[in-house]
Amino acid sequence: MVRAFSPARRRWLAAALGLTAAGGVAALGSRPWLMNPCHATLPDELARHDIVRSAWAGLDPAQVWDCHAHLAGIGDGGSGIAISPEMLSPLHPLQYLQRLFYLNAGCAHEAPGRVDQSYVERLHNLIDGMAPGFKLMLFAFDRAHDAAGRALPGQSAFFVPDAYARDVTRAAPQRFEWVCSVHPYRPDAVAALEAATADGARAVKWLPPAMGIDPAAPACDRFYDALVRLDLPLITHAGEEQAVSGAGHADLGNPLRLRRALDRGVRVVMAHCASIGADVDLDRGADGPRVPSFQLFARMMDEPRHARLLFADISAITQRNRDLAVLRAIIEREDWHPRLLFGTDYPLPGILPLISPTQFAAEGMLDAQAVPVLEGIREHNPILFDLVLKRHLHSRGKRFAPAVFETRRFFTRTPT
Repeated sequence: MVRAFSPARRRWLAAALGLTAAGGVAALGSRPWLMNPCHATLPDELARHDIVRSAWAGLDPAQVWDCHAHLAGIGDGGSGIAISPEMLSPLHPLQYLQRLFYLNAGCAHEAPGRVDQSYVERLHNLIDGMAPGFKLMLFAFDRAHDAAGRALPGQSAFFVPDAYARDVTRAAPQRFEWVCSVHPYRPDAVAALEAATADGARAVKWLPPAMGIDPAAPACDRFYDALVRLDLPLITHAGEEQAVSGAGHADLGNPLRLRRALDRGVRVVMAHCASIGADVDLDRGADGPRVPSFQLFARMMDEPRHARLLFADISAITQRNRDLAVLRAIIEREDWHPRLLFGTDYPLPGILPLISPTQFAAEGMLDAQAVPVLEGIREHNPILFDLVLKRHLHSRGKRFAPAVFETRRFFTRTPT
């Protein structure tokens, strides 16, 4: 969720927001279309609209788990959440504005002692607008660590403790599942993983460039072996996109670096289908050419040896900074659909400029009459917006299969 923008994306964001470092916050107030209005209950005319009804048709809501949703806050409610000082300081305008947008997207109120609590309250409000049985999988997020396994708070953009994600889920198990985050270099990594699994964690979340994790390092092997033994999947960022700040570098997001985990039998979920950026083609050597990250992802998806273990989530793939040809390929590759998992990357769908239904309609990927309905839904419920949009997107006669959205089956564990 808290990711750095590539140089091109930074330029796009600055242009879209019409902001300058000096006048950013004032500009936000003058451009209301940029800010999530955070309306609560979805009006009946939208909740009962045929476009919404048809999105749920053919799905068992109890099997629909959003497998990529972030917990966020500032640590003001005893949650243990920590964010970098740069995100709290106007002296670092990009990160400061990112925080404002993320929290606005999550409808967290900037009131003393209320940010963490109001973020969770908004999650409950959004689930009220989903079909009964639907669940969110809430992500914890570990700190960056060095090669010796020492935590690096000063190089960690944000930290969401496992205990907090666990406790939010325990308070409402009918609405939430949780995903732990354990840095594999930690001396207690395996013990922490076992404890999280015993507490009900459904998967593990990594963002290698931010956390300083090299998925191809031998130091990960003991962790990979524990994941296999516990039958816990690894949801990990793939592609060049980086965290706001961290201990690693962009190359750690190279999809090919995850071959080590796959070769040891780990079920790997590449977040966002590695749909943005470029990486070195390590199959052609350490000095190989840089090619689109998605090309490397597609190569791995097409390798028979990875067919049982390599999966991907479809979170963030509809954002403006993705190449439409990549999105079309993901939709059209029906042979991949049994290995794709629905995720929203919440709260990002609540940042209004990031996704454009109008653009999809102009490209013939969405019926024009769906655009105003989707825009209305997004102002009330970005999670429902994301689901309805992805259910209705089409490319050259193809759509995402219903099984893409019924993700619960994937997260049922069979420990060995």
